[in-house]
Amino acid sequence: MKRFWQSLFVMNKSTLIVVVSVFLMAFGNRAFFANIVDVYPLNPGNAAFLISLAVVFGAALVLIFSLVCYRYTTKPVLITILMLSSFAAYFMDSYNTVIDTDMLRNVAQTNVSEASDLMSGTLAIYVILLGILPSLFVYRVRITTGTVRRDILSTIKLASISLGIGVLTVVVFGNFYASFIREHKILRYYANPSFYLVSTVKFAGSFIESSSLPFKMIAEDAHAAPSDGSRELMIMVVGETARADRFSLNGYERETNPELAKEDVISFSDFWSCGTSTATSVPCMFSVYGTSNYDEQKAAATENVLDILARTGVNVLWLDNNSDSKGTATRITYRNFKTPENNPECDGEECRDTGMLTNLQQYIDAHPKGDILIVLHQMGNHGPAYYKRYPKAFEKFTPVCQTNQLEECSKESINNAYDNAILYTDFFLSKVIDLLKRNTGGFQTGMFYVSDHGESLGEFDVYLHGLPMFIAPDAQRHVPAVMWFSDNFSGVNEGALRAAKDQTMNHDWIFHTLLGLFDVRTEAYQPGLDILNIPGAEIARTPAQ
Repeated sequence: MKRFWQSLFVMNKSTLIVVVSVFLMAFGNRAFFANIVDVYPLNPGNAAFLISLAVVFGAALVLIFSLVCYRYTTKPVLITILMLSSFAAYFMDSYNTVIDTDMLRNVAQTNVSEASDLMSGTLAIYVILLGILPSLFVYRVRITTGTVRRDILSTIKLASISLGIGVLTVVVFGNFYASFIREHKILRYYANPSFYLVSTVKFAGSFIESSSLPFKMIAEDAHAAPSDGSRELMIMVVGETARADRFSLNGYERETNPELAKEDVISFSDFWSCGTSTATSVPCMFSVYGTSNYDEQKAAATENVLDILARTGVNVLWLDNNSDSKGTATRITYRNFKTPENNPECDGEECRDTGMLTNLQQYIDAHPKGDILIVLHQMGNHGPAYYKRYPKAFEKFTPVCQTNQLEECSKESINNAYDNAILYTDFFLSKVIDLLKRNTGGFQTGMFYVSDHGESLGEFDVYLHGLPMFIAPDAQRHVPAVMWFSDNFSGVNEGALRAAKDQTMNHDWIFHTLLGLFDVRTEAYQPGLDILNIPGAEIARTPAQ
């Protein structure tokens, strides 16, 4: 018996690759096969295809590993993939999300606080069972080796056999695979680890490409219109993970905006994000490229609207209670409010959005000349720990999900926690308006609130956000957008804005609206994408003379 157990830990490289491939295919791909079965239900007609799919998937993993494992790299490569795949399996199984380049960008830009919200006992179990234990097995295995020539021939043989099995299987079930490849592209996004490995290569390539791009100035003709003697103070609030359909201003049956309802605000009910993650949406909303032409590499190497405004004399300040500005505020004044050292309103590890307002009057008073634009980047509804996003006094809707493991909570408790966080955002925005009202003696004041993206709360068993745009549900893209202006803000026809509040708009409009708000003249400005000059409505903003 002892000899038998010892023999299990002695094998050649090819056998070890096959064992690891079969293990990952069988135990690390619950989300993949669950989504497959949703499209191809378990019945006699589909049984042979489903078995063939497991064979093709396993053969593909063997082929990939055979190409990247060579002698002394075999164990490090397999152990790394096992560990990474255990994390990928947890997030795909728990939230039905996918690990694409945007998700990898989010991971790379996530701070410790955000990462801690994703830690859980279930994640630990996944890592132990799918990562650590099989990695220990790989580590303990003694790989038998021959000559270099023999090892190369063995690799060629393994790759050829796996490729042949995969191709032959696809040919035999050609009709099924034609449909699978043509009509169900999204299904392969759940393949673990093959899809995230491809995404990693793309992400690394994009990072290298962006670092080599020269920085590009835009709107070099930009200049401020002749002053009429009045100054503007605008606060733009960049929301986090808020859904338009959870704002009672937009018809939600729960009263989630009691404070804003008391103000003379305009809520644009049909507003859409240019991405499904903070890493994409935040830089995109300030970029000249717009949703259809947006590219992370180009945007990172190009000026944004905040740069243009600062260049034309506007005092621009970015306050951040989120992870960071995702590169948007690199060239303007930036202050981080994620720590108690900077934010006076912190409950333990959670720093409140209202803390960004504490000393804001001092900044305004310290700038006696020029217009002012202040961007407040919220923590908002950042998930999955929605219950942390608001003080206890705002726990109006109960019971609430008190864990970051959303799969353990009822839909009702998840929705309650999420809506309570919306309620706190409503309170925060009302405090922003209060601050602006106190400054109407010296400024024309206004607030512009837009969320970066939405959130899935279990619809179709999908949670959080970050799905690719072409398959993302409306819940991840339909965002709230709210404006408020003081009575002395000249050139704004609020009646026309209200008449057009249900018109379809998106993040592309922000770039041009900000230019219009501060009367910046440039050929880059498109009046048709200025919210205050909405086509089809009355002229919402009178032209500057």
